[in-house]
Amino acid sequence: MMESLLAALMTVVQPYNIAVMFFGTLIGILVGAMPGLSSVMGLSIMMPLTLSMEGNSGMLMLLGIFCGAIYGGSITAILIKTPGTANSAATCLDGYPMATKLGQPGRALSISTMASTFGGLFSAVMLLWTAPMLSKVALKFGAAEYFALAIFGLSMVTSISGKSVVKGLIGAVLGLIMATIGMNALTGSPRFTFGTVYLMGGIAMIPTLIALYAFSQGLNNIEGGGGTSSLHSKAKLERVLPTWQDVKTTFPTMLRSSIIGTIIGAIPGTGGDIASWVGYNEAKRWSKHPEKFGEGAPEGIAAPESANNAISGGALIPLLTLGIPGDAGTAVMLSALMMQGVVPGPMLFTEQTGTVYTIIVGLFFANLWMCLLGYSAIRGFAKIGNVSNTYLTPIVFVFCVVGTYALNNNILDIFMMMIFGVIAYILIKCDFPMPPIILGLILGSLAEKNLQRALIISDGSISVFFTRPISLVLIVISVLSLLWPVVGPVIKKRRAK
Repeated sequence: MMESLLAALMTVVQPYNIAVMFFGTLIGILVGAMPGLSSVMGLSIMMPLTLSMEGNSGMLMLLGIFCGAIYGGSITAILIKTPGTANSAATCLDGYPMATKLGQPGRALSISTMASTFGGLFSAVMLLWTAPMLSKVALKFGAAEYFALAIFGLSMVTSISGKSVVKGLIGAVLGLIMATIGMNALTGSPRFTFGTVYLMGGIAMIPTLIALYAFSQGLNNIEGGGGTSSLHSKAKLERVLPTWQDVKTTFPTMLRSSIIGTIIGAIPGTGGDIASWVGYNEAKRWSKHPEKFGEGAPEGIAAPESANNAISGGALIPLLTLGIPGDAGTAVMLSALMMQGVVPGPMLFTEQTGTVYTIIVGLFFANLWMCLLGYSAIRGFAKIGNVSNTYLTPIVFVFCVVGTYALNNNILDIFMMMIFGVIAYILIKCDFPMPPIILGLILGSLAEKNLQRALIISDGSISVFFTRPISLVLIVISVLSLLWPVVGPVIKKRRAK
């Protein structure tokens, strides 16, 4: 093993490969920071270029894009409350308040960069040491387990609903209703499409995300007056690196969220958006000061960022060991690997050991480049927050339109985004939280199709959810999660005594 690692290290540190990873990571950060774009889009655009590269250079560039795009989404999420990718939606909850209410955009970006690097490196270590073990657990996930996982995700609504749990539940129901629009995954029958072909594919996630967080925020800026600074004060960066106090405060959260992100990433079909919400929820659940979440809590930034970046290594576990992509990004990398003559699967670790360890070492270096690029550009990023709303709001609207159109090159997506943006603006005025709506939309289809599959497999018996160990554990945790707002304070009082 050590010989393979040393050989992989010598391959990765070649000047050409180092430069390729630097370029890929930079492209990934820029793509991730642009609302509407995604790591999948960046990987897809750059894949033809990588096929012309010799050796493993193309794969190393794709790893850089993959890691950089996940981190890049947090930049606009923190500075203008516009998540660049779905993975960074949870970062808005505390990142934007820290940048605006507390006037500390640099601190928010430094914590985000630190947590992203920690999560990425942690998942790379887990990929190196525990890939076969975690892949066996992921292989046991069937329809019942996926349904229980979705229910567990939905149980977080009580923790992310803000001041009103009732309004949060209503928002989650709205998200679930939106998730039913389109074709039934099993029967193929259209539902709530109103006779239009456009809605047969369901409500697109990216336009909806842009509408709920970016377009509605732009309308808010217009109402509040266009001449003020977006951060309300010209906050100066006293330091770029996080303070020792921030490191101590967020370390337990980063560790817990990185474990969560790695495990969720190893389950095929999940993704960074689910991991970030689970990480945020658990950070708030175990915090001694949960009331500070949503007001600029450091843990509220560290949790989703370390969780969603831990996806990078976790998603490679089933890809390399089973040949099953963990998410859409690794699906693109699976195609690139196969085009370069590498066939992922159980025999990969014995037949092409050098390639496997080159990918793992490359993941380490991609996260290190992400860290260096992130910290070196924080001062530049933070200046976005000092731009007057007179100029920033039109830029946000342009990004909303361009990002939405770039997804499918369909002008109807733009109209849909604007409609949902106006609805979101009204809901915000009525103090409805946005996260539960996104959570319902993300997990609704996952819960529905796996519920149907599980019931078909079990001939309509619901016992399938309670007789399979993993499913049972997830359901029990879901019930405890729903009861936590009542039980949690009692436990914390006893711990304090």
